[in-house]
Amino acid sequence: TSARLQTMGKHEFKYGRMDIRAMLPKGKGIWPAIWMLGSNISSTPWPACGEIDIMELLGHDPGKVYGTMHWGNAGGPSTHIGGDYSLSGEDFSQKFHVFSIVWDTDKIEWYVDDQKFFTGNKTAVNGSYPFDNTFFFILNLAVGGDWPGDPDASTVFPQRMIVDYVRVYQ
Repeated sequence: TSARLQTMGKHEFKYGRMDIRAMLPKGKGIWPAIWMLGSNISSTPWPACGEIDIMELLGHDPGKVYGTMHWGNAGGPSTHIGGDYSLSGEDFSQKFHVFSIVWDTDKIEWYVDDQKFFTGNKTAVNGSYPFDNTFFFILNLAVGGDWPGDPDASTVFPQRMIVDYVRVYQ
């Protein structure tokens, strides 16, 4: 079973620093994510509303996380740019880490434990730039999916993504 928490209709954000301290699960087919969607998604379908993936992890590779920004024409395929960050000699299930973005009018920067690993600039986004709008948070733990694949006999259940805090500085 997959699960998610979201702030849609409760609280939305535009710009600032977002810090989320979490310990992530691991295992084939496990897909934790901390991300944001454009608050206008009901009137401007994905990917035109924009998506900011603060952190995604594929459970079969538990030492690497991804940060990505998605945009494009409503209802079409997304255009995206992003980067990844890998730990040396450990994985993200062993202790808490802080996943952050610093978001302003011209760029979004991605960090793990205050180590910057990617910057997405406004100039890299061709067409409409949705990242000047408000966004809401989604914190989810998916089981299966196109990207991570399905769990197999090696996947241990239950799985948990433990979130210590979500802090937004504006």
